Amino acid sequence: MKKTAILLIAILSLVSCKKEKETPIIEETTTEEVVQIQPINDDILETAVIYEANIRQYSEEGSFNAFTKDIPQLKQLGVKVIWLMPIFPISETKRKATGGDFAHLIEDEAERAKMLGSYYAVTDYTKVNPEFGNIDDFRELVKTAHNNGIYVILDWVPNHTGWDHIWIKEKPDYYTQNEKGEIIDPTNPETGESWGWADVADLNYDNQEMRKEMIEDMKYWITEEGVDGFRCDVAGAVPQDFWEQAIPELRKQKDIFMLAEAWEPELMKGKGLFDMAYGWGTHHRMNEMAQGKDDVSAWDNRMKEISEQYEADDILMNFITNHDENSWNGTIEERMGKAADAMLALSYVAPGMPLIYSGQEYGLNHRLKFFEKDQIPKTKGNVWNLLEKLGTLKNSNPALNGGKQAASYVRIDTNNDYVLAFKRSKDGKEVLYIGNFSNEKQNVTIPLKGSFTEYITNSKLELNNSTINLEPWGYKVLIN
Repeated sequence: MKKTAILLIAILSLVSCKKEKETPIIEETTTEEVVQIQPINDDILETAVIYEANIRQYSEEGSFNAFTKDIPQLKQLGVKVIWLMPIFPISETKRKATGGDFAHLIEDEAERAKMLGSYYAVTDYTKVNPEFGNIDDFRELVKTAHNNGIYVILDWVPNHTGWDHIWIKEKPDYYTQNEKGEIIDPTNPETGESWGWADVADLNYDNQEMRKEMIEDMKYWITEEGVDGFRCDVAGAVPQDFWEQAIPELRKQKDIFMLAEAWEPELMKGKGLFDMAYGWGTHHRMNEMAQGKDDVSAWDNRMKEISEQYEADDILMNFITNHDENSWNGTIEERMGKAADAMLALSYVAPGMPLIYSGQEYGLNHRLKFFEKDQIPKTKGNVWNLLEKLGTLKNSNPALNGGKQAASYVRIDTNNDYVLAFKRSKDGKEVLYIGNFSNEKQNVTIPLKGSFTEYITNSKLELNNSTINLEPWGYKVLIN
């Protein structure tokens, strides 16, 4: 009996020791596997949705940590790239206030304190804005995104800095100066007149040392903080040869994704420059169609323009809102009204990469303040559900590939000035979009045959050169 007990204790002790030795190894392997994310690549861009994060206005706290908590939910919307609006400290000197004036001119101290200034008046390219948290909070955001298979790009401001940047005092030759030797704010190169961005100082790209420092600051975020690329503000205002110098140098560090806030095709010319530019022309045509200023011929003209101006592997970003549109030009409701859902679906189904701006997923219907604290709504509703459906389709169906190996686009003739129909195809898959861009019912014959599923409603539809009835601003997304 005693020998049996001793033997049993020995066996249990051996098993216990074995478990103690094995458990840490399993935990380390699992953790390492979760943290790793493959480098961003062309295949990922084919099916990507990009999300613009306005950290200040995203939550009541306006912090990195509050946004980080919701990153797993963004994965549900098909988001594969998070673009963070500038996260850098903001200059106090010439800080902008609501209404466009300088904050220091506000006499009431409490009101003056509300004015947080523009994200684009950067004081230091290598620090984070304490308004949002600290560097460890930022690192947790990047880690959480990567753990969810999502890449992070920073909004980079290369054209100008805020007036408190150390270069202003120590290296004034890094800036554009007038005849008197005074540093100036950015000007229109055609007219020489100020753009009205008085809260920032224009950088001088004739200065080669400034260029080198700019590239080194960008490298820091890639090599030390693990970011996956940049969205470059007013990229077209920066000399083309700087991008030809900088981007290949950045790509030596690791594979990155580069988005230009610009429409110019030359920014994507040649290997190694920008991957994607803004589809401003597409956006403007969508606004005009929604407002009844133009019919679907405007869309056809835009598609022709794209085919003529851009190369086949250029990517354009599709959007119905962003931070500039929302704050300065109006909400989706103001600009697109009842056409909003049809335009949102169009932005996903058309060639390119669709954008979601902070609050859009929650049906944001007010203009967010730009220079002071505001907040987006956080209640999920119809827009969230639609974005979730569209994101799933974008992620999974090769007929919506919108990267460097994009699916084909074929216009379908509806013989109707207000009904747009087209087909996207790749790898044996097809997606059809049919939309009524008018405030009247439309009946159209679709010259196609086959069995389809209407994706949004999950209903079956047989086409045999059939007539389709569309409600005002109604649309259908058909999959084969």
